[in-house]
Amino acid sequence: MLLGVVVAIAITATAIYQIRLSDPYVRDVLTLEGQVTQGKAIFQLNCAGCHGTKANGKVGPSLRNISGKRSQLSLMHQITSGETPPMPKFQVSPAEMADLLSYLNTL
Repeated sequence: MLLGVVVAIAITATAIYQIRLSDPYVRDVLTLEGQVTQGKAIFQLNCAGCHGTKANGKVGPSLRNISGKRSQLSLMHQITSGETPPMPKFQVSPAEMADLLSYLNTL
């Protein structure tokens, strides 16, 4: 029974991953090579107020080693959805998102 639950969870996770990959925005972001310096500038303007200028956390959590804890898809969803108050929805172009993700990968 436990094996059945594990398999069901794995299948569901794979399906969700595939659905997200089919999103044109996600596909565009993942095909771009982000620029770390641009990503840092975007972070400083839009994220540092809550996450701190060095991403150590303030109102929002620390983002240090966030790319080791969350997938690129998960980060994109978190950034754009605004599902975790008080974080607002943050809508950026695919190039800007690629830049931001590149910067987050350096933390």
